[in-house]
Amino acid sequence: MKINEVESLVRVTKKNIRYYESQGLLSPRREVSNGYRSYSQEDVEILRRIKLLRKLDVPIAEVKAMLEGQLSLREGMARHQLLLQNRQAGLEAAASLCRRLQEGPAALSDLDARAFLEDLNTEEKKGVPFVNIQKTDRRQAYLGAALGASIFLALMIFTAALMLWAFLSQPEEAPPLPVMVFLVAIPLICGAGVIAALIQRVKEIRKGEEDDYRNY
Repeated sequence: MKINEVESLVRVTKKNIRYYESQGLLSPRREVSNGYRSYSQEDVEILRRIKLLRKLDVPIAEVKAMLEGQLSLREGMARHQLLLQNRQAGLEAAASLCRRLQEGPAALSDLDARAFLEDLNTEEKKGVPFVNIQKTDRRQAYLGAALGASIFLALMIFTAALMLWAFLSQPEEAPPLPVMVFLVAIPLICGAGVIAALIQRVKEIRKGEEDDYRNY
């Protein structure tokens, strides 16, 4: 079946289906005639399992490990339950701190934050996580995007610098100035395009699968 059918059947966006494919969670076959993806009923079932685990906020790496059999479902759920319990402890501690702050001064400018921070520090040393920041999946995506863009950008800058150096060192053998400006501008424009693409990619990562899957 086509990706549109899968999207309608499982209610997972095409963007996220492709995201799961890029992460190695899903591997639909390609039709020989046109190269289009063709999804089987097994792919649909796998996608349903992925959807279920992601709705429980199981990290992509854990989902992949379970799909590949490196981690059993029981082991994965035991680990995730422990993580959820830690989060719950953090939320309860944060709620308690909020209640204490609510009983304090009305204006933030009158608050003596030092004492509260010391209490918070003490709780964190006990292992209570006050801030739940899910960065693992995004950090990997950021790193991949930044690394690829940096390599290409460095190559473009080097190319432009090399052409400029050749022009300045041997101006008599160089092409006319307008042509040289045009040649130097090409890699610089490409580099600017890479930066623009990187900015767009960062925006997509920020609003990507980690946020979208909760809306299914």
